[in-house]
Amino acid sequence: MTTPVETLGQTAADLDVLLRSDVVAGLPDDAKMQLLRVAGEVQRRAEALVVETVASVDARPAGSGELAFCGRFGCRTMGELLQRVLRTDATGAGRVVKAAKAVRREVELSSGVRLPARWPAMRAAMLDGAVGVAGLLAATGPVEHAAVRVGTADRLLADAELAAYARGCAVAAQGADDGHCADADAAVEGEEAPPATPEDLRILAQVIVQYLDPDGAEPAGDIAMRARGIILGRAKDGVIPIRGGLLPEVAGQLQRIFDAYLNPRVDGPSAPGVVVFQPSVLVDHDEAASTEAVGATGDDVLPSDDPARTIETRSRAQKQHDTLAAVLGIAARHDEMPRLGGAAPTLVVTVTAYDYIAGRGWAHVDGIDVPVSVRTAAHTACAGGVQRVLFDPAGRIIGIGNSDRIFSAHQRRAITLRDRECLIPGCHVPATWCEIHHVQEHSRGGPTHTDNGVALCWHHHRTLDASGWEIRMRHGTPHVRGPAWWDPARRWRVPQPVSTARDRPAARRSALLRT
Repeated sequence: MTTPVETLGQTAADLDVLLRSDVVAGLPDDAKMQLLRVAGEVQRRAEALVVETVASVDARPAGSGELAFCGRFGCRTMGELLQRVLRTDATGAGRVVKAAKAVRREVELSSGVRLPARWPAMRAAMLDGAVGVAGLLAATGPVEHAAVRVGTADRLLADAELAAYARGCAVAAQGADDGHCADADAAVEGEEAPPATPEDLRILAQVIVQYLDPDGAEPAGDIAMRARGIILGRAKDGVIPIRGGLLPEVAGQLQRIFDAYLNPRVDGPSAPGVVVFQPSVLVDHDEAASTEAVGATGDDVLPSDDPARTIETRSRAQKQHDTLAAVLGIAARHDEMPRLGGAAPTLVVTVTAYDYIAGRGWAHVDGIDVPVSVRTAAHTACAGGVQRVLFDPAGRIIGIGNSDRIFSAHQRRAITLRDRECLIPGCHVPATWCEIHHVQEHSRGGPTHTDNGVALCWHHHRTLDASGWEIRMRHGTPHVRGPAWWDPARRWRVPQPVSTARDRPAARRSALLRT
């Protein structure tokens, strides 16, 4: 009887003969394509054999004093053993160990029978050669990341759908728990698809998680906000390396600008250099009067600085990330930006009407596969416009609506002249760099008017709903109320920009001279 080792050894010997014959180079293109396809099938099955072997290793009984499997062969961990025997790196070994945990079948103590794997359908797909280690981890990773927020029943349903998708099925067979395809006669014509790649599986798994774990969008968004950042490294070989991470909407806007400049219809970006523009000047002809009017309202005035750093808690890397986000928004709407599809390179965020109204769930940034929270969609809608697209159940577009909610250039200039800088105290981002925020949401009847718009930097606009800061308009003047940790009395106050505070003594001297 031939043992598994002998069978696989014979396969390795046959491959040696093929490789030493030097016939591959002389094959026609069609034969090379077929050879790659078969080699892929062999590779996936070899990976499945490795994963199944690792998954079958019995755990060392606790307190037994027995050596673990890896210890019997002189290794401290299974990862170390795999690095040596498979001649792979630590990352590759770690992926095998992780895949083995997903398909491992525990032994029932009373009967000694192997129980189903945590991902039975994906295990079956792996043993069939439909997926390898990369596909298995891409499919299971997003669902596992949601952890206990996804129940066992939902995980098994996702398992069957992902396995069917890995095989190229439109839907899994009714009642099947191994992810096999539905009968060909029952399938709708035209729904067959090629087998999925690991990237396809990862995207589908993320979509499934959006339905199974809609509340996970906010924690994921908070984690991303903390992880964002850009750092410039030390010069090397004449260039400055950049490292860090961008939020999906910032990466989406950057990709749009890249697409606009790299569009075949334009000449591409200009050579690096310095271009000087003559700035336009806005003059407030009654600055002294407006300054005195603010002081005469009787409201408290917000401090213009944050010397104790109680408000501004961002790291330098996070500030640099947010600066890039603001710059990208300004660049996208600049007159000299190349057009993309006849329009400015616009950031597009899609979300269902139900999730947008409910304020929970997930949204999508065009060109970026990672889902984002509905908070991102709300921020984008406030700073830009909303276009409603209606689909029928079959996916056909049956209606297109447009809501004009973007502040005009004249309105932006007036608001920036009034606010001078970001409205949140301690933040001195110039208003010309800021986004214009609807104080009363446009979706709730708020007009696109200077009496309903204030300047907020990208960061404070993005985090306004969760930061505790509140804004209201009173006779066309913005008022701000800080969170309880900053002002226990929660008083409404008038913002005091640094530029206005600096100009106040000069205005008073001018008034004294006039008297």
